[in-house]
Amino acid sequence: MLEITSEEFEELVSDGLDSLHDEMLEQLDNVIFLVEDEPDDGSDILGVYEGFSLAERGAYGYGEEPDRIILFRMNLLRHCADRAELVSEIRITLIHEIAHFYGISEARIHELGWG
Repeated sequence: MLEITSEEFEELVSDGLDSLHDEMLEQLDNVIFLVEDEPDDGSDILGVYEGFSLAERGAYGYGEEPDRIILFRMNLLRHCADRAELVSEIRITLIHEIAHFYGISEARIHELGWG
C-alpha cells in the first residue's frame, strides 16, 4: 500500500479540485469536501456524495446542513499502485461524486467513463 501522510493526501485532494474545470464547480452550493480514513460500514468505496442533488433541491431550504463529498483515504491508497495512479483516481472520484451532486445516475456516470 502507498505510504502518504494525511496532510499529503489532503493536498492531493486540493490539487484535484484545482484541476477541475470552473464550469464543473460553479454551481456547487453548500457542499463541503472531506477526507476520512474509511467508511463506517467497512466497504471498499472510494468516495461518497451525501446530500440533495440539484434535481432534488426544490425542497432544499436556506439553513440546511451542507452536502458532503467524502473521499476515503485508506481505500484510495489500497486501490492505487503508485502516486500517479492515486492522483488520477482522486480526480476521477471527485468528478464521480460531483456528478451525483448534479443528479447524474450511477449508470450514466459509468457510461461517461467517470467511475
